[in-house]
Amino acid sequence: MPTRRLFAGALAALALAAPLRAAPAAAQDWKVKVPELTLAVIPVENATGTADRYAPLTAYLSKALGVPVKLRVANDYAAVIEGQRAGNIQIAFYGPASFARAVMTGVKVEPVVNQKHENGVSGYHSVLYVRADSPYRTLEDLKGKNLALVDPNSTSGNQAPRYFLQKAGIEVDKFFGKTVYAGSHENAVLALVQGTADAAANLWNSETDTVVTRMATKGMLKKPDGTPMGQSDFRVVFKSEFLPEGPFAVLASLPDDLKAKIRAAFLALPKADKAAFDRLSDGKDLDLTPVTLKDYQPIIDMLRFNDDQRRKS
Repeated sequence: MPTRRLFAGALAALALAAPLRAAPAAAQDWKVKVPELTLAVIPVENATGTADRYAPLTAYLSKALGVPVKLRVANDYAAVIEGQRAGNIQIAFYGPASFARAVMTGVKVEPVVNQKHENGVSGYHSVLYVRADSPYRTLEDLKGKNLALVDPNSTSGNQAPRYFLQKAGIEVDKFFGKTVYAGSHENAVLALVQGTADAAANLWNSETDTVVTRMATKGMLKKPDGTPMGQSDFRVVFKSEFLPEGPFAVLASLPDDLKAKIRAAFLALPKADKAAFDRLSDGKDLDLTPVTLKDYQPIIDMLRFNDDQRRKS
């Protein structure tokens, strides 16, 4: 009899233990469906600069998520949008306008976090730069001159200047003599430095954190005589209203437990791997901030306005 009771008790103990052992396996089911992840990044810098900046993040995410995360440096903004539409890119870093365009064109994507800059805000401004040694001091001085934009889907490099200048009564394509898309924020600055453009659209986080300051740190800006250039060698003749910082975003179709793990990994990044976090901004950012689709509604409205203006012209 005692043997029978012991046997029954053992069976009961096994029955209770079985679900506990099965739970971890069930929680990792997403690894079967998603054995590898791709992080894609819009081309703010050239390809080498982008790879150097984001390689530590991909290494951190690989460790935090437990599956390989590969970096994809996109040739243009549209490549990130279309890669997510096709499901080939599971995680992406967008500018606010390219994220808005993805949403507007039916890409099922969810924003996760964006970056909080050294001035304590999760956003930035669009500016128009001219060379400080040029005769151009106001927007009116640039009438009929050449403007280097960044990419059709760039916020600070196209959509924001078109929107805010239109609100001020200036239609970009009629006001400037020529507008060209340089392909990246760095290339737009280089067009200005090299004299192929009289002005360049770009992003501005703070006085000490811009594409210009980052290029100067990398030694990319030099005058014809080889003298290094910095922020003081450029003049801002237009500055937009505040724009929300672009998000890191994930495909909505990913398993919920994986999306939660990605979100947790990003939120933990500033403390869990400070070196990888600091590399994203040359140590200028303070933290990562959770965001939702609602945060980007003003940018969606901006793009709709610009689209309407383009159809009318």
